[in-house]
Amino acid sequence: MKKIIYLLAFFTINFAFAQDFSQNINSYLNNNRAQLGLEAQDVEDFNIASQSFSKSMQLHNVYVTQQYQGIDIFNTTSSFAVKNNTVVNANITFVQNATEKVNTTSPAITAENAISRAATSLGIQSPSNLTLLETISNQSFVFSNGSISLENIPVKLVFQYDQENMLKLAWDLSIYLLDASHYYNVRIDAVTGALLDTNDWVVSCNFGEPSHSNLDHNKTENSILFSEEKEASLSFDAAGGAQYRVFPMPVESPNHGLEELVADPADANASPFGWHDTNGADGAEFTTTRGNNVLAQEDINANNGSGAMPDGGAGLNFDFPYDFDNPPVQMVDAATVNLFYWNNIMHDVYYQYGFDEESGNFQENNYGEAGNGSDSVNADAQDGGGTNNANFATPPDGANPRMQMFLWGSPAGDLLTVNNGPLAGGYLGIEGDFGGSLTTTPITEDLALASDGSGPDDYDVCDPIINGGDLSGKIAILRRGECEFGFKVLAAENEGAIAVIVVNNVPGGAITMAGGVNGGSVTIPSIMVSMADGDALIAELIAGNTVNGSLSLPANTPPELDGDVDNGIIAHEYGHGISNRLTGGPTNTGCLSNAEQMGEGWSDWVGLMLTMEPGDQPEDIRGIGTYATGQSTDGGGIREAPYSTDFAINPYTYVDTNNNVSQPHGIGFVWSTMLWDLNWALIDEYGWDADFYNGTGGNNIAIQLVMDGMKLQVCSPGFVDGRDAILEADELVNAGANRCLIWEVFANRGLGFSADQGSSSSRSDQTEAFDLPADCNLGANDNGSLENNFNIYPNPSKGIVNIQSRLDLGSADISVFDINGRKVFNQNVEIQNVISINTENLSAGIYILQINGENYSHTTKLIIE
Repeated sequence: MKKIIYLLAFFTINFAFAQDFSQNINSYLNNNRAQLGLEAQDVEDFNIASQSFSKSMQLHNVYVTQQYQGIDIFNTTSSFAVKNNTVVNANITFVQNATEKVNTTSPAITAENAISRAATSLGIQSPSNLTLLETISNQSFVFSNGSISLENIPVKLVFQYDQENMLKLAWDLSIYLLDASHYYNVRIDAVTGALLDTNDWVVSCNFGEPSHSNLDHNKTENSILFSEEKEASLSFDAAGGAQYRVFPMPVESPNHGLEELVADPADANASPFGWHDTNGADGAEFTTTRGNNVLAQEDINANNGSGAMPDGGAGLNFDFPYDFDNPPVQMVDAATVNLFYWNNIMHDVYYQYGFDEESGNFQENNYGEAGNGSDSVNADAQDGGGTNNANFATPPDGANPRMQMFLWGSPAGDLLTVNNGPLAGGYLGIEGDFGGSLTTTPITEDLALASDGSGPDDYDVCDPIINGGDLSGKIAILRRGECEFGFKVLAAENEGAIAVIVVNNVPGGAITMAGGVNGGSVTIPSIMVSMADGDALIAELIAGNTVNGSLSLPANTPPELDGDVDNGIIAHEYGHGISNRLTGGPTNTGCLSNAEQMGEGWSDWVGLMLTMEPGDQPEDIRGIGTYATGQSTDGGGIREAPYSTDFAINPYTYVDTNNNVSQPHGIGFVWSTMLWDLNWALIDEYGWDADFYNGTGGNNIAIQLVMDGMKLQVCSPGFVDGRDAILEADELVNAGANRCLIWEVFANRGLGFSADQGSSSSRSDQTEAFDLPADCNLGANDNGSLENNFNIYPNPSKGIVNIQSRLDLGSADISVFDINGRKVFNQNVEIQNVISINTENLSAGIYILQINGENYSHTTKLIIE
């Protein structure tokens, strides 16, 4: 029955709801059709796919898909904000001149045949025992899993917009591979059977290889083997008794703080019946790590089935010890409890900011609220299906997402040993994930400094090496720079170097190096060391002194690391579920598959926000995945740089998304950098609040704006879309109180007023800019000296706006700007007594009116009804 609920949600319209808003949306589309560049037939057929009510913005978020003859045009989901039966904001992605681009409305191959064609195209076995389970309509069906999918296979007709600007009739279907590595959502040409398009609902985060630095784990004396799952045969009262030994919020990992026994952490608003309920009645249904929001279990054998769960007994006492001296399997119960706890924390905290039932959150029972249930998170601890990674699968609302947490390779300690001179000793390093690998047999040789003679960047060898003879047979040392790691290591290898030491160029620890285009050609090993350590080595070589070094893995390898206790990674994975369900609405989780999408950035950010601690500073180094990759707490993490507002530590701006960073992780990193800066700017304005649930600090305001922005933005957003949605959220929630602050933050990282994202489907056509809208160029206290001289009425206005002045101020320019800073009205007038301007051509919405005269300026908010 559960899957039928999901399919009905996925393929059908709530007719009663559609009647509520279809007229408002129809009127908006027709009134603005010319401005949108759409023809009458482009807006006459649409489907209200889903809706939710936003408490913070006090409006309905309505998600609308363009149709042709009742068939959805894939990923044309557009976001409308409807307040008091008026569309106050819309982000529309409808196809122009759709009628002229459709090839046919009659499929030549059947839905069943489309599944077979998809399997062939994906390189998996052909389906067997494929059975039609449900006919939703003559255009949509549900088939059994065909022994090729973990879930039943839904199929429906859509139009796929292709590179030739044609709308091809296609079968849209999803196949969840049996090993849970991919959840493919594909379009199969309904005429030819060819594969037209694929996106993956599993986001595999590729966090990188583990590093090789020392760890300072918190240790316990005892260990425990996992126990078999035991479900309660009757209800147990958890009141006053549920407790969990975990690394609690805001502790990021065992390196960042101690484990604690936390009592009754469930939030009464988000989880009113506790974390072990599913029936909405007092008393827990499960004494294991299972409940309404998440089912956490071990999956050591990688069968994605029923793994063991720790049992807390009638009192729900989940007090299991951690043991970091032995293999992680010895503490699988404790790790699973931590995974259960953090999934529930993510659910409960972000529930307060609008990720609720109607918006597509993850719950088995929605307790009478709107939206589809039966979709709690399946969280797999110590999953045996991979290493050094984690992933999250997000199907549409009503189907269970899956989080897979893997083990990470053993941290190996000091990789570099200096054998002589004043710098003798061991040095932490991170081995590159390309080229040759270090072993326990040392590579010992003198260090040689590589040079390309390029001035200030002399030692980054992004230009041709000029002292190749010095490197032959030596361990080359060089700096990190603007070019790929694989490029520079290969350049040193081509000059005869036997290994390479890369020196970080930003403060903090080393990062994991990816090989890029040239990494596959590298055969020698390479490591990165911190800037502090590397600068000392370079200075010694520049002084003409000999430095002899050895590169090797330590002889005694400690146990693997468990990603289930790296809370930043757990939060990151859950964050994919949040951004995928909120962008484009809960029934379309394919809106973040475009090239310039920021999904990895939101995921980093949601974890950073819940691991902030008292005393944190904006310039602090915040690396992602430092525990799982074996780095110290001030390590650089696995991104291009640590998160910090200090440009000396993190200098990345919007232009770097143009092929200077990886896709999608590097692109997301740049977006998260901007959001991290925004968070600190708001904290500077409003202070920091340690209450993550109901606080009123700048950090709470930042979370609300970003969450609301995801609801408002368009499907397949780029950076400009994301920025504008946050600006719009501030208008709707805070009456634009933070408008110029938000603009200043984004402009500081190159996403200013004149920035251009180009096509959000391209990651190489972005143009950065550092300018502000005209009204934000005023100083913080420079609103002119005439604040009380003007009376602007009526406001709200239906078009005619009167401006009354106590003084005759002479000639002035009256300008009106929309919420995105674009000038939409301008008129030169003589300011005396009362003058009127006509803004009837402006659409309903919120604007900024600015009066600029000689030696004065005045701004105010203007509402057009």
